[in-house]
Amino acid sequence: MLRDVVSRVVARLSSREVVTFLGVGGAGYVVDVLVFNALRSLSPFSVLDPSVARSVAVAFAMCVTYAGNRFLTWRDIPQGDQRREVTLFVIFNVIGFSFSIGTLWISHDLMGLTSRFADNISSNVIGMALGTLFRFWSYRRFVFTDHPEPSRTTAPFAGLDDEIEAPTF
Repeated sequence: MLRDVVSRVVARLSSREVVTFLGVGGAGYVVDVLVFNALRSLSPFSVLDPSVARSVAVAFAMCVTYAGNRFLTWRDIPQGDQRREVTLFVIFNVIGFSFSIGTLWISHDLMGLTSRFADNISSNVIGMALGTLFRFWSYRRFVFTDHPEPSRTTAPFAGLDDEIEAPTF
């Protein structure tokens, strides 16, 4: 029983989809760190608040991860409405990022674990892991799907024209 569960988990984690997703995320992380550090050493970013460089770096990393996930991880899924896809990707990426902010806030501010080590464990290990799981699930379920969710304005009425006859008087 346990052996079957473990073998299924290992098979799932070693699938092309998961391995590619993690590789794309790793590339995005490298871009994020490189761009952030480059901007922090260039004018005018070197004199601005670090959050400005951080925001620009995250934007660059999002471009890399969107392209990588669209053209590598989920390359077999037909591309639908690109505006919808990009909008949802950005929304879910920001939500995924909030996991690392949330775990940092809980650890640092609520629990009083204020060392640099504790901050890194809470944000860059626990928060990143939770954010990555969330991103994989949300991208796969809502962003890179060949059957997007029907819009709420038309779905309840879809196909009614064919089923209902107009009354005759």
